[in-house]
Amino acid sequence: MSLPIVIVGAGQAAARAIETLHGLSCGRRIVLVGSEPHLPYQRPPLSKKFLTGDATEEQLWLQGEAFLEKAGVDFRRGETALELDVTARNVTLSGGETLAYHQLLIATGSQPRRLNLAGEELARVHTLYSIADVQRLGAGLEDAQRVVIIGGGYIGLEVAASLIKLGKDVTVLEQQDRLLSRVVSPVLSDFFKQLHEGHGVTLRFNARAQRIEGDTDATGVMLDDGGVISADLVLVAAGAVANDQIAREAGLACDNGIFVDEACRVAPHVFAAGDCTRFPSRRYGRHLRLESVQNANDQARAAATAMCGDEVRYDPVPWFWSDQYDVKLQIAGLSDGYDRVSVEGDPKANSFAVSYWRGPQLLAVDAINTPRAFMQARRTLQQPPSQSTPSMAASG
Repeated sequence: MSLPIVIVGAGQAAARAIETLHGLSCGRRIVLVGSEPHLPYQRPPLSKKFLTGDATEEQLWLQGEAFLEKAGVDFRRGETALELDVTARNVTLSGGETLAYHQLLIATGSQPRRLNLAGEELARVHTLYSIADVQRLGAGLEDAQRVVIIGGGYIGLEVAASLIKLGKDVTVLEQQDRLLSRVVSPVLSDFFKQLHEGHGVTLRFNARAQRIEGDTDATGVMLDDGGVISADLVLVAAGAVANDQIAREAGLACDNGIFVDEACRVAPHVFAAGDCTRFPSRRYGRHLRLESVQNANDQARAAATAMCGDEVRYDPVPWFWSDQYDVKLQIAGLSDGYDRVSVEGDPKANSFAVSYWRGPQLLAVDAINTPRAFMQARRTLQQPPSQSTPSMAASG
């Protein structure tokens, strides 16, 4: 029997790779190794509709049993890939089995960043990445009213919006002087500040957590100024790091992400896709690690296409989104290095777009409840820089 294609990780990127391999009739069976007991599922609803009970587990699924069977997938649920030997071309699983592969796709995603705070191991301290995380969080919320969220990034703010809907008292601790300071302009930071405060969220800025208080259960968070914010439950939402351990231990090049080439190749017969990767972008002149559905989908399709022997050059215009209350933020491009912004629309009406520029070049657009501006930005940014500026003129 010919050796299979082995996919390590059973999330968004894995699902799209399977669909692509099946569509291209790759001619080999596929072994899917997933550490969770669930079918491949989408993660964005975890902090929103799944947390609030407005979506079921089945509604999260990306693929059903019938499709996996049709695609010839041997799904190893609840198994973790522990060791990769790129010379022998095999992977050792937590159950003791060693799988030889024809080609390997690493699609292990990311994991919540730990802060290494004293008290982070206490009961009623949570992170949010998986279905199991949300189930544990939901159980803890049944008798918790005061919730402290450490981190004012997208996950922290999305969970804050969901918890307000559930009637909780929410405090968000942000160590910077504004929300989302690393990724959006002050215009957007001020908008989200007013949005969350208007819904009853307490925001604390320049607030650095020193430790989580409590004996067995968390009872609050101590800040670096000695003040304590009381809590019945604490969520650590401090970003994510790449799940690249298996590649690092195999001697492959990693730096908070597995380095791949333009064809998503890591080494002979080894590919990677999704949150766990760093890929070279000619468009941006550096290696990028993107945590987004767009990247997981598109890079996985590119990797699967390359695994089937076709030529691939993966270099996308990134795009992202975030849903908070009745607001949808859609982002096209990367705003790093901007020197000015322009605003079209009315922030007070919850409908506007912020464009980021470096000189005459459009870098990115953040669109609030304006899907047309988002789609126009994606089209514009797909063009070479010399062609991108005439189609969207700065307004100020």
